[in-house]
This record gives sequence, structure tokens and C-alpha cells, in this order.
Amino acid sequence: MNLETGKADGHADRILALVQSGFRDPATELVTQSWSRCLNQYRLHPAKLREPNFATRVELEERRARRADVIACARYEMTTLYQQLADSESAVVLTDTDGVIVHMVSSPEFAAEVGPDGLRVGGKWSEAEAGTNGMGTCLAAAGPVSVRRDDHFFTRYTQLTCSAVPVYDPSGEIAAVLDVSSRSSLMQQHLLVLLGMTARMIENRLIDARYGNAHPLHFHSRPELVYTLHEGKLAVGEDGRILAANRSALFQLGLASVDEIRSRRIEDLFETSLEDMIQRSSSSSFHPVVTYRANATLRFFAVARRPASAANIAQVTTLPAPGSLPARSAPKGLPGLAGRSTRSTSTFEDPRLVAHLETARRVIARQTPILLCGETGSGKEVFARSVHEASPHAGGAFVAVNCASLPETLIESELFGYRAGAFTGAQRTGRRGKILQADGGTLFLDEIADMPLELQARLLRVLDERQVTPLGTEETHAVDFQLISASHQSLPQRVREGRFREDLYYRLAGIELALPPLRERSDRRAVIRAVLATEGGAGTMLAPEAERILLEHPWPGNIRQLRHVLRTAAALADGEAIRPEHLPTLMNAAAPATPPRAAAAAPAAAESEPPPFKLNQIQAVERQALLQLLEQHRWNVSHVAKALDVSRNTLYRKLHKFHIEVSHPE
Repeated sequence: MNLETGKADGHADRILALVQSGFRDPATELVTQSWSRCLNQYRLHPAKLREPNFATRVELEERRARRADVIACARYEMTTLYQQLADSESAVVLTDTDGVIVHMVSSPEFAAEVGPDGLRVGGKWSEAEAGTNGMGTCLAAAGPVSVRRDDHFFTRYTQLTCSAVPVYDPSGEIAAVLDVSSRSSLMQQHLLVLLGMTARMIENRLIDARYGNAHPLHFHSRPELVYTLHEGKLAVGEDGRILAANRSALFQLGLASVDEIRSRRIEDLFETSLEDMIQRSSSSSFHPVVTYRANATLRFFAVARRPASAANIAQVTTLPAPGSLPARSAPKGLPGLAGRSTRSTSTFEDPRLVAHLETARRVIARQTPILLCGETGSGKEVFARSVHEASPHAGGAFVAVNCASLPETLIESELFGYRAGAFTGAQRTGRRGKILQADGGTLFLDEIADMPLELQARLLRVLDERQVTPLGTEETHAVDFQLISASHQSLPQRVREGRFREDLYYRLAGIELALPPLRERSDRRAVIRAVLATEGGAGTMLAPEAERILLEHPWPGNIRQLRHVLRTAAALADGEAIRPEHLPTLMNAAAPATPPRAAAAAPAAAESEPPPFKLNQIQAVERQALLQLLEQHRWNVSHVAKALDVSRNTLYRKLHKFHIEVSHPE
């Protein structure tokens, strides 16, 4: 009996013993109940191999057609979630209510490896077909589930960890299941939160798609949460009757199901009428207005609008053929950026940046505030300029304010402006503040975390009222601008420390985008060449060895550091090709430590030499950790696989990926 057969038998024995004993652990209740269904209801056996089942082409086309609007609303959100996970050995999956996969986003390599096991479009993953698994068990339990490796009913799926949540349609019925299946040891609880958020975004899109001719009404008990993922959302007919509601709306109104709210009128829920709500919302420039729960003292902040135009309604189009994540051409910045004077690069070919640009372009049209996070020097202002150029405010000014570089005494006057003689040292003619300068354009607040608390309150008021009052005057000026903020610090952490207002954070983070550091960008070569053309001139060349050094450097200062290094190198080269000796700060940096050797292990000594291929920083750390673990277990692959809790095949793929040769027998 080989090891794989022994593992399968042990897995089956464990399931049979637990189900027959009737053992119940609240922590694993969903899994043990699923095992019981598989054995007693579906007549499956964990030791008997079942080949994956797939829908026929005709059947799959019919299923996708029935769920076309759900797929259309989910496609973008699934791609965004996949980019957030940044895990090449994972897939974001959407199934219909029978557990048949109707859309999937993954890397082509991972899709090719797991496709034969049924994890591809058309695969059937109900419990009756595939036993206990994330998608099928989510449908059976009608709620979120996490199925870790050995929780699966069949041994062939124990290499995967799965988390899944239901997606509800506007009638309150389950329309689909959203799942992440991965070979990595991702934190299931964290994944369930991300999946829940993504499911709610899909549900809100679905309301817009199915009720495009209805009046959308947004509300929450806290004004800063209107227009966010946490808002209650209603679709209201012309006669004031409720047609649909999201889960947040039901929760805030104390209702258990959509049936309890459907066909009620606005007046039954709030102390107002639809027409009054629309008129007041229009007068406030569609900022939340106060209303009260009918026959109660609960206060809400709400916005109502006329039906969306056909151009803004999510259109259900013919879907392309099933497959994995499609290849996309990467734009070099956004339209309008070419020719602008900038001291950094506007090259965006990294998939995460491309996805973030697509996200920004979608939300910018609705004046959603954008918060950019990333290390110092990672190009947040360049990214913000690109977003501005793609926005409806592109014709206006792009006004940047670095909150960290201004003294606290000047930030207020810089932002809000002042009249002549407002304070000692003021200009005789007064000054328009940055907010007024950004009227009709974009205001970019860099290092927003460093803004003093008292000014945060004033900024919040400006964002709520869209009016600004310069210092030393009582005159108010209406302003209309797109807000983009940025910080290298964690604003949630600053909120917990009491150093940043929570309500302002929610107002700034309409959507939060994390920009990758230079060392993690896949387009490093293009960035280096673009910066070199700016700092050294179009004819400046890089010797191959110098380019290799630049590509492998970790760049703690990111693009800002790269710019300074190349500017110095171009000056030292004096018209010639830049060589390693022209990069003194990089050549003098400490060389990375080599992995420790085991004197008795010959393979370890050979592998201690630098690999004959290029690795990024994360890959280098992972390779070194694998080498150390192999040495610790005397290069016994089975023992290492057991220590990592992965299959030997998975470990061999890792070893091959990192060019680690295992030549001696176990």
C-alpha cells in the first residue's frame, strides 16, 4: 500500500467513525452534518473514487443564459477580489443554485492544474456530486461555510481550502454561490469577510440591473455610511411602492425578509413621501438628508434619485466563452496623461495597477472619494493624476497638497484660503485656498493621516456641505471637486489610536486601493526605462549588468529612490551607457545572506549558490525557507510535504518552480 492510498483510507475511516458515533462539535457542525448527508442521503462513500461530472455544452449555455444578469454583475467584482487575494494558486468561482460553475477567475496555470478535478466552468459541485465542499455545502446549508482540506468528503479534494457565501437576488432568494478555492493556507475567516463584502456588491449591482426604471433610495443611520457598502438600498416604483431591498436595508428597518417590505409604500417606512425625498435630495446636491422611521423615533439619513438613464444601467450582454481570467492589454497610463510634465513614471503594466485603474475609472464618474494606500514613494500622486485625467473633472485643475510637508499653522490657510489681513503675515490681497483652486477639478490630499484633528472636522464639513469658508470671512463658496486622498500609514490604525476621525475615514474611503511597492511590480523593467528616459534623456542606455542590479534591488524608497539613483547614474555616466560602477549606492548595499549550509548534505551546499534565474524578494525568501526545511528533514520530500501539510505533488511543483533539484532517493 503506497502513501496516497494509506492517506485515502485513513481519511475515509475518520469520516465513517465520526458520523457513526454521532459525535457533534459545534465548531465543525456544518461539516459533520454534510458528511452525514453524503453518507445517508446521497449514498456516497469517501473511499470510493468518483470522477468529476460536467455539464454538457448545451446545458451549460442554458444555465449561463438563465443567470446572465448575475454573471454580468459578478464578473468585475470577482476579478477585483482575485486581484486583492494576489494568490496565483487560487480561483474565484461562481456557481448557479445547482452547484454548476458558470464563471471562474484564476491564473491559466492553476486553472489547467485543477480543471481535471472538476474546478472549471461547467463542473458540478453540489454535495450529491462532489461530497462536502465549499460550493455545494454552502447551497445545502444556505449560508457561509469554510471547508478546509481534510473537511472535504472525498480525498481527491483535500489539497484545497474553500470558503463560500450565498449571493441573493432582489427577491431575497439565493441566486448563486461565490467561492474561493485555493491550495494556499489562506485564513478562512478573513476570506469569508472579503467574500461577504463582494457578495453584497454583486447584490447591489443586481438591484440596479433588474430595477433600472425604479427610483434608487440610499439610507443609513450614520450619514458617512451612505453611498458605502454598508448602506441600505431600496428600489422604489413611480407610485412610491417598494420593489426591492438589499440585506442592509432589511436589517436597519427591522424586517426579516423582502416579502415583508415589498409593495409597502415609502410612507409606511419613513415619515416622508417619495417626491418629498427626491426634492430634498436634489436641493442638498444629493447629500444625505434627515428622515425618521415611520411610527418610531429612529433617525436615518437618506438620498433618493430619479431612475438611472439607460446608459448607467448595468447591461446584460452576450457572455464570452467560459474560461479563466482573460488576458488584457495594459494601458500606459490613462487617456490625457501623455505629454504632461511629471517627475515620475506614468507606466502602468502591472496587473494589480491595471485593475485598480479600471476600478478608479468606474467609481470616479460617480464622484466617489478614493483613498490610495502604499509605501512612501510608490507613485500615489502619479496614479492620482492618471485617475484625474480619466474623470469628468479632467477639464479642471489637479491640485495636490502634501499634509505632511506643511506646518500645522499653515495647513488651514492653505486648504481654506483667507481674506486680506486675516492674520499677521497674510498676503495683502488674500489668497484662494487649495479647495477653491480645485473647484471643477480634483483635490489630492497626500499623507492625509498627518492632518491635525481640528482640521479634520472642518474638512469633513466641507465634504458634507460642499461649501468652503475662507479664514477671516463669513462668505461661503460652493465647490465641486473630486477628492483623492493618500497615505502610507494605516488610517484604521490611526482611528483606533484616536488620532484620526472615524467619520472622516469613512468619508474618504469611498473605495480604498492599495498600490504595490516597486519591488512587487511585474512591470519594473518598463518603470525603470521610463524613469531613465525622464531623468537621463531619451538616448541614455543601460548596460545589461546594471539593469539586472536595478531589477533585483528591493527599492525601500520605491520610485522616488529609483529616480534619484538614475539621475545620479546618468550624471556619472556622462553620456555613456550606465554600468554597475555608476550605481554606487546600490553596489555598496549589503549583499543578501546566503542560506545556511549543512556540511553533511551535498545537495544543500550546491543549492546555497545563487540561483541561475531571477527571483523577486518574496520568492527568494520562500526558496530559502524551502531549502532550510529540506536540510532539516535530510532532503526527505515526504517528510517535508507532511511538515507543510501539502501533497508531494504540490511540493514537487514548488521545487521545480524554484529550480531546486532533488536527486537522491528517499
